Amino acid sequence: MDGTRTTPACLPSLRGLVAHLPTPVRDDRVDLAALGRLVDRAVAAGVDGLGVLGSTGAAMHLDRDERSTVVHRAVEHASGTPIVAGVSALRTSAARTHADDAQQAGAAAVLLAPVGYVPLSDDEVLGLFSDVLAGLDVPLIVYDNPVTTRVDMSNGLLSELAALPGVGGVKTPGPGPDPDVARARVAGLRAGLRAALPAGVTLGFSGDPSGPAGLAAGADAWHSTLAGALPGPLVALARAARAGGAVDDEHLAPLWEAVRRYSGVRVAATVVELRGLAEGPSLPRPLLPLTGAARREVAHALAALGQR
Repeated sequence: MDGTRTTPACLPSLRGLVAHLPTPVRDDRVDLAALGRLVDRAVAAGVDGLGVLGSTGAAMHLDRDERSTVVHRAVEHASGTPIVAGVSALRTSAARTHADDAQQAGAAAVLLAPVGYVPLSDDEVLGLFSDVLAGLDVPLIVYDNPVTTRVDMSNGLLSELAALPGVGGVKTPGPGPDPDVARARVAGLRAGLRAALPAGVTLGFSGDPSGPAGLAAGADAWHSTLAGALPGPLVALARAARAGGAVDDEHLAPLWEAVRRYSGVRVAATVVELRGLAEGPSLPRPLLPLTGAARREVAHALAALGQR
């Protein structure tokens, strides 16, 4: 690091379909073999980028060594597909440590959400991002996730964060599946972030039901909860959306509904287990995969897709 801070050029990892991976755990240890299989399958399916250690990856339940090991294994298996590594933590010093570990392991970008036991103020959020960026040599994606963090970022705060040197992208909740609403949301965000976006900051959406509509409306990236566990159908959907063709995701509606009801981290882990890609239970306790009727609901949705 030479102390020079510039806004990085857009990376391929910040555009298209970014498949966020579960972190399989077995006997209270990260199952590196299962993680490698997930990366291999996602790369073979043609995802544009891979996300590890986000909400889907249960990062807040993993310690420093586990997080570093996850990034190393993902990079080893990625065959050049860019890796976006989550670095969120309760303390700024821990987030800086995770960010340094991630870039040393070969991550192409890091993803940071302002998490806190007590919701953070705007000044605290700005301080967190500024401090993490000060030691970073790869792009940082600002992660706006109010449901999990209880920090609801205004367009004004997002604009300030996006303008910080070193920020390469913004990941924000999606607009929903309606194309007209998606276009209005994309236009509104681009107008609100106009000071930063022309400098190369990309706009990405989370929330799988919103992803196709967001891409079709001109968003740069779809950060997908389920693409790491079920890459094939979602790669096809993302490509159709980016090409401007008709986007039909009705066949995925049961899985979207399961994520809404049970959370992405649980559904993604359950999909991986049902497909035989990891041995269950594969979540770090106290988290548990789905059981009973909820598990059968996901199994039926996979069977309908031909993805047993």
